[in-house]
Amino acid sequence: MQTRKLGRSDLEVSPLAFGGNVFGWTADEYTSMHLLDRFVDEGFNFIDTADMYSRWVPGNEGGESETVIGKWLRKSGKRDKVVIATKVGMEMGPGKKGLAPDYIRSAVDNSLKRLQIDCIDLYQSHIDDDQTPLADTLDTYDDLIKAGKIRVIGASNYSAERFEEALAVSTQNNLPRYESMQPNYNLYDRADFETKLQNVCVQNEVGVISYFSLASGFLAGKYRSEADLAGEPRARMVKKYLNDRGYRVLDALDNVAKQTGSTPARVAIAWLIAQPGITAPIASATTLSQLEELFAATRLQLDASQPEQLGAASG
Repeated sequence: MQTRKLGRSDLEVSPLAFGGNVFGWTADEYTSMHLLDRFVDEGFNFIDTADMYSRWVPGNEGGESETVIGKWLRKSGKRDKVVIATKVGMEMGPGKKGLAPDYIRSAVDNSLKRLQIDCIDLYQSHIDDDQTPLADTLDTYDDLIKAGKIRVIGASNYSAERFEEALAVSTQNNLPRYESMQPNYNLYDRADFETKLQNVCVQNEVGVISYFSLASGFLAGKYRSEADLAGEPRARMVKKYLNDRGYRVLDALDNVAKQTGSTPARVAIAWLIAQPGITAPIASATTLSQLEELFAATRLQLDASQPEQLGAASG
Protein backbone atom coordinates (compact mmCIF):
# COMPACT_ATOMS: atom_id res chain seq x y z
CA MET A 1 0.00 0.00 0.00
CA GLN A 2 1.46 3.36 -1.05
CA THR A 3 0.81 5.78 1.79
CA ARG A 4 0.56 9.54 1.76
CA LYS A 5 2.09 11.97 4.22
CA LEU A 6 -0.52 13.88 6.23
CA GLY A 7 0.40 17.55 6.00
CA ARG A 8 3.89 18.15 7.36
CA SER A 9 3.44 15.59 10.12
CA ASP A 10 5.10 12.21 10.45
CA LEU A 11 1.79 10.39 9.94
CA GLU A 12 1.68 8.18 6.85
CA VAL A 13 -1.85 7.26 5.85
CA SER A 14 -3.52 5.12 3.22
CA PRO A 15 -5.21 6.96 0.31
CA LEU A 16 -8.62 6.20 1.81
CA ALA A 17 -9.91 6.54 5.36
CA PHE A 18 -12.63 4.36 6.86
CA GLY A 19 -15.42 6.58 8.18
CA GLY A 20 -16.40 5.38 11.64
CA ASN A 21 -19.72 7.22 11.77
CA VAL A 22 -21.51 3.95 10.92
CA PHE A 23 -20.14 2.01 13.91
CA GLY A 24 -22.90 1.72 16.48
CA TRP A 25 -25.42 3.07 13.99
CA THR A 26 -25.98 1.29 10.66
CA ALA A 27 -23.25 -1.27 11.40
CA ASP A 28 -23.55 -3.25 14.64
CA GLU A 29 -20.52 -4.20 16.72
CA TYR A 30 -20.04 -7.63 15.12
CA THR A 31 -20.25 -6.27 11.58
CA SER A 32 -18.03 -3.29 12.40
CA MET A 33 -15.25 -5.51 13.68
CA HIS A 34 -15.33 -7.68 10.56
CA LEU A 35 -15.20 -4.59 8.36
CA LEU A 36 -12.26 -3.18 10.30
CA ASP A 37 -10.39 -6.48 10.05
CA ARG A 38 -10.93 -6.60 6.29
CA PHE A 39 -9.89 -2.95 5.90
CA VAL A 40 -6.57 -3.50 7.66
CA ASP A 41 -5.94 -6.89 6.05
CA GLU A 42 -6.16 -5.17 2.66
CA GLY A 43 -3.32 -2.85 3.72
CA PHE A 44 -5.29 0.29 4.63
CA ASN A 45 -4.52 1.99 7.94
CA PHE A 46 -6.57 5.18 8.39
CA ILE A 47 -9.67 5.12 10.63
CA ASP A 48 -11.63 8.30 11.34
CA THR A 49 -14.26 8.77 14.03
CA ALA A 50 -15.49 11.38 16.54
CA ASP A 51 -16.53 11.44 20.16
CA MET A 52 -20.12 12.39 19.25
CA TYR A 53 -20.68 9.45 16.83
CA SER A 54 -23.49 8.37 16.89
CA ARG A 55 -25.35 10.68 19.25
CA TRP A 56 -28.02 11.40 16.62
CA VAL A 57 -29.39 7.86 16.90
CA PRO A 58 -32.34 7.51 19.33
CA GLY A 59 -31.06 5.85 22.49
CA ASN A 60 -27.42 6.70 21.82
CA GLU A 61 -25.51 9.31 23.81
CA GLY A 62 -22.30 9.60 21.77
CA GLY A 63 -19.11 7.61 22.08
CA GLU A 64 -20.58 4.49 20.48
CA SER A 65 -18.20 4.52 17.51
CA GLU A 66 -15.09 5.04 19.63
CA THR A 67 -16.23 2.25 21.94
CA VAL A 68 -16.60 -0.20 19.05
CA ILE A 69 -13.17 0.73 17.70
CA GLY A 70 -11.67 0.35 21.17
CA LYS A 71 -13.10 -3.15 21.55
CA TRP A 72 -11.82 -4.07 18.10
CA LEU A 73 -8.33 -2.75 18.87
CA ARG A 74 -8.20 -4.77 22.08
CA LYS A 75 -9.52 -7.93 20.41
CA SER A 76 -7.52 -7.72 17.19
CA GLY A 77 -4.19 -6.53 18.55
CA LYS A 78 -3.81 -4.31 15.48
CA ARG A 79 -3.11 -0.99 17.19
CA ASP A 80 0.32 -0.71 15.59
CA LYS A 81 -1.18 -1.17 12.12
CA VAL A 82 -3.59 1.77 12.18
CA VAL A 83 -3.73 5.54 12.42
CA ILE A 84 -6.61 6.49 14.72
CA ALA A 85 -8.26 9.87 14.17
CA THR A 86 -11.04 11.26 16.33
CA LYS A 87 -12.59 14.65 17.03
CA VAL A 88 -13.74 16.95 19.82
CA GLY A 89 -16.05 19.94 19.92
CA MET A 90 -19.53 18.84 18.85
CA GLU A 91 -22.13 18.67 21.58
CA MET A 92 -21.99 15.60 23.83
CA GLY A 93 -24.63 16.86 26.27
CA PRO A 94 -25.57 20.00 28.17
CA GLY A 95 -22.45 22.12 28.56
CA LYS A 96 -20.32 19.46 26.85
CA LYS A 97 -19.11 21.05 23.63
CA GLY A 98 -16.61 23.51 22.23
CA LEU A 99 -12.85 23.89 22.32
CA ALA A 100 -12.22 25.49 25.72
CA PRO A 101 -9.10 24.12 27.45
CA ASP A 102 -10.84 22.41 30.37
CA TYR A 103 -13.37 20.73 28.11
CA ILE A 104 -10.73 19.46 25.69
CA ARG A 105 -8.73 17.96 28.56
CA SER A 106 -11.78 16.14 29.81
CA ALA A 107 -12.92 15.03 26.35
CA VAL A 108 -9.55 13.63 25.29
CA ASP A 109 -9.39 11.45 28.39
CA ASN A 110 -12.87 10.13 27.67
CA SER A 111 -11.94 9.36 24.06
CA LEU A 112 -8.74 7.59 25.12
CA LYS A 113 -10.73 5.48 27.56
CA ARG A 114 -13.34 4.49 24.97
CA LEU A 115 -10.70 3.78 22.33
CA GLN A 116 -8.61 1.82 24.87
CA ILE A 117 -5.39 3.43 23.68
CA ASP A 118 -2.71 5.60 25.27
CA CYS A 119 -2.34 8.12 22.45
CA ILE A 120 -4.59 9.42 19.66
CA ASP A 121 -2.73 9.77 16.37
CA LEU A 122 -4.83 12.62 14.93
CA TYR A 123 -6.99 14.72 17.24
CA GLN A 124 -9.27 17.11 15.38
CA SER A 125 -11.29 20.18 16.27
CA HIS A 126 -14.66 19.00 14.97
CA ILE A 127 -16.08 22.49 14.51
CA ASP A 128 -14.85 26.03 15.04
CA ASP A 129 -15.50 27.57 18.47
CA ASP A 130 -15.52 31.35 18.13
CA GLN A 131 -16.09 31.73 21.86
CA THR A 132 -12.63 30.36 22.66
CA PRO A 133 -9.44 32.14 21.53
CA LEU A 134 -7.57 30.06 18.96
CA ALA A 135 -4.37 30.38 20.99
CA ASP A 136 -6.05 28.85 24.05
CA THR A 137 -7.18 25.81 22.08
CA LEU A 138 -3.82 25.34 20.37
CA ASP A 139 -1.93 25.80 23.64
CA THR A 140 -4.03 23.03 25.18
CA TYR A 141 -3.23 20.76 22.26
CA ASP A 142 0.45 21.57 22.79
CA ASP A 143 0.17 20.40 26.40
CA LEU A 144 -1.57 17.18 25.30
CA ILE A 145 1.12 16.46 22.72
CA LYS A 146 3.84 16.96 25.33
CA ALA A 147 1.90 14.68 27.69
CA GLY A 148 1.86 11.96 25.04
CA LYS A 149 -1.94 11.85 24.75
CA ILE A 150 -2.10 13.01 21.11
CA ARG A 151 0.42 13.10 18.27
CA VAL A 152 -0.93 15.45 15.60
CA ILE A 153 -3.84 17.89 15.41
CA GLY A 154 -6.31 18.64 12.64
CA ALA A 155 -9.46 20.68 12.08
CA SER A 156 -12.86 20.18 10.49
CA ASN A 157 -15.63 22.48 9.29
CA TYR A 158 -13.57 25.69 9.52
CA SER A 159 -14.01 28.56 7.08
CA ALA A 160 -10.98 29.41 4.97
CA GLU A 161 -10.53 32.68 6.86
CA ARG A 162 -10.63 31.10 10.33
CA PHE A 163 -8.37 28.27 9.25
CA GLU A 164 -5.80 30.71 7.90
CA GLU A 165 -6.03 32.61 11.18
CA ALA A 166 -5.46 29.41 13.16
CA LEU A 167 -2.37 28.57 11.10
CA ALA A 168 -1.04 32.09 11.69
CA VAL A 169 -1.63 31.84 15.44
CA SER A 170 0.36 28.59 15.51
CA THR A 171 3.28 30.22 13.72
CA GLN A 172 3.24 33.41 15.79
CA ASN A 173 3.08 31.58 19.11
CA ASN A 174 5.28 28.58 18.28
CA LEU A 175 2.34 26.23 18.84
CA PRO A 176 1.46 23.02 17.00
CA ARG A 177 -0.48 23.68 13.81
CA TYR A 178 -3.42 21.92 12.25
CA GLU A 179 -1.87 19.39 9.86
CA SER A 180 -5.18 18.36 8.32
CA MET A 181 -8.51 19.79 7.31
CA GLN A 182 -11.69 17.74 7.09
CA PRO A 183 -14.26 19.46 4.85
CA ASN A 184 -17.51 18.32 3.30
CA TYR A 185 -16.32 17.69 -0.26
CA ASN A 186 -17.46 15.46 -3.08
CA LEU A 187 -18.37 15.61 -6.74
CA TYR A 188 -21.66 17.36 -5.91
CA ASP A 189 -20.65 19.48 -2.89
CA ARG A 190 -17.72 21.44 -4.29
CA ALA A 191 -18.10 25.18 -3.82
CA ASP A 192 -17.44 25.48 -0.07
CA PHE A 193 -14.07 23.76 -0.38
CA GLU A 194 -12.91 24.78 -3.84
CA THR A 195 -13.68 28.51 -3.56
CA LYS A 196 -11.03 29.35 -0.93
CA LEU A 197 -10.25 26.54 1.47
CA GLN A 198 -8.56 24.30 -1.07
CA ASN A 199 -5.97 26.97 -1.89
CA VAL A 200 -5.28 27.60 1.80
CA CYS A 201 -4.64 23.89 2.33
CA VAL A 202 -2.45 23.45 -0.75
CA GLN A 203 -0.38 26.58 -0.11
CA ASN A 204 0.23 25.60 3.52
CA GLU A 205 0.84 21.89 2.85
CA VAL A 206 -2.14 20.86 4.96
CA GLY A 207 -3.52 17.38 4.33
CA VAL A 208 -7.19 17.16 3.33
CA ILE A 209 -9.41 14.27 4.44
CA SER A 210 -12.81 14.98 2.95
CA TYR A 211 -16.02 13.63 4.46
CA PHE A 212 -19.33 12.73 2.77
CA SER A 213 -17.15 11.53 -0.11
CA LEU A 214 -20.11 9.71 -1.66
CA ALA A 215 -22.69 12.32 -0.60
CA SER A 216 -24.34 9.92 1.87
CA GLY A 217 -24.51 7.22 -0.81
CA PHE A 218 -26.06 9.37 -3.54
CA LEU A 219 -22.93 9.30 -5.72
CA ALA A 220 -22.90 5.51 -5.56
CA GLY A 221 -26.11 5.60 -7.57
CA LYS A 222 -28.13 4.00 -4.78
CA TYR A 223 -30.79 6.70 -4.69
CA ARG A 224 -32.24 7.91 -7.98
CA SER A 225 -35.75 8.84 -6.86
CA GLU A 226 -37.63 9.61 -3.67
CA ALA A 227 -39.04 6.10 -3.80
CA ASP A 228 -35.50 4.77 -3.30
CA LEU A 229 -35.31 6.65 0.01
CA ALA A 230 -38.20 4.86 1.67
CA GLY A 231 -37.08 3.52 5.04
CA GLU A 232 -33.46 4.59 4.51
CA PRO A 233 -31.65 6.08 7.56
CA ARG A 234 -29.90 8.61 5.31
CA ALA A 235 -33.09 9.74 3.52
CA ARG A 236 -33.06 13.22 5.03
CA MET A 237 -29.45 13.81 3.96
CA VAL A 238 -29.87 12.45 0.42
CA LYS A 239 -33.13 14.14 -0.58
CA LYS A 240 -31.38 17.45 -1.33
CA TYR A 241 -29.40 15.80 -4.14
CA LEU A 242 -32.47 14.68 -6.08
CA ASN A 243 -32.55 17.59 -8.52
CA ASP A 244 -31.50 18.37 -12.09
CA ARG A 245 -27.86 18.95 -11.17
CA GLY A 246 -27.76 15.77 -9.12
CA TYR A 247 -29.13 13.76 -12.02
CA ARG A 248 -26.55 15.29 -14.37
CA VAL A 249 -23.82 14.18 -11.99
CA LEU A 250 -25.23 10.66 -11.84
CA ASP A 251 -25.41 10.51 -15.65
CA ALA A 252 -21.75 11.54 -15.89
CA LEU A 253 -20.76 8.97 -13.27
CA ASP A 254 -22.68 6.29 -15.17
CA ASN A 255 -20.92 7.24 -18.41
CA VAL A 256 -17.43 7.21 -16.91
CA ALA A 257 -18.19 3.98 -15.06
CA LYS A 258 -19.13 2.40 -18.39
CA GLN A 259 -15.96 3.73 -20.01
CA THR A 260 -13.76 2.31 -17.25
CA GLY A 261 -15.66 -0.90 -16.62
CA SER A 262 -16.24 0.15 -13.03
CA THR A 263 -19.08 1.66 -10.96
CA PRO A 264 -20.30 5.17 -10.06
CA ALA A 265 -19.01 4.79 -6.49
CA ARG A 266 -15.52 3.87 -7.65
CA VAL A 267 -15.44 6.75 -10.12
CA ALA A 268 -16.62 9.30 -7.51
CA ILE A 269 -13.91 8.24 -5.05
CA ALA A 270 -11.21 8.08 -7.75
CA TRP A 271 -12.14 11.63 -8.81
CA LEU A 272 -11.72 12.81 -5.22
CA ILE A 273 -8.38 11.07 -4.71
CA ALA A 274 -7.04 12.87 -7.79
CA GLN A 275 -8.06 16.38 -6.68
CA PRO A 276 -5.34 18.86 -5.65
CA GLY A 277 -4.54 18.72 -1.95
CA ILE A 278 -6.62 15.63 -1.17
CA THR A 279 -4.74 13.18 1.04
CA ALA A 280 -7.42 10.61 1.80
CA PRO A 281 -11.17 10.81 1.25
CA ILE A 282 -13.24 9.38 4.09
CA ALA A 283 -15.87 6.82 3.13
CA SER A 284 -18.04 4.45 5.12
CA ALA A 285 -19.22 0.93 4.45
CA THR A 286 -21.69 -1.33 6.22
CA THR A 287 -21.08 -4.48 4.18
CA LEU A 288 -18.00 -6.27 2.86
CA SER A 289 -19.18 -5.74 -0.73
CA GLN A 290 -19.32 -1.97 -0.15
CA LEU A 291 -15.85 -2.09 1.36
CA GLU A 292 -14.51 -3.95 -1.69
CA GLU A 293 -15.95 -1.15 -3.84
CA LEU A 294 -13.90 1.36 -1.87
CA PHE A 295 -10.75 -0.71 -2.27
CA ALA A 296 -11.32 -0.89 -6.04
CA ALA A 297 -11.81 2.89 -6.18
CA THR A 298 -8.26 3.50 -4.94
CA ARG A 299 -6.93 1.42 -7.85
CA LEU A 300 -8.99 3.13 -10.56
CA GLN A 301 -7.04 5.49 -12.82
CA LEU A 302 -9.08 8.05 -14.72
CA ASP A 303 -7.78 9.38 -18.04
CA ALA A 304 -7.47 13.11 -18.69
CA SER A 305 -10.89 13.46 -20.33
CA GLN A 306 -12.90 11.75 -17.62
CA PRO A 307 -12.39 14.26 -14.77
CA GLU A 308 -13.37 16.93 -17.32
CA GLN A 309 -16.64 15.11 -18.02
CA LEU A 310 -17.37 14.84 -14.31
CA GLY A 311 -16.41 18.43 -13.61
CA ALA A 312 -18.60 19.76 -16.41
CA ALA A 313 -21.61 17.88 -15.05
CA SER A 314 -21.12 19.05 -11.48
CA GLY A 315 -19.95 22.57 -12.12
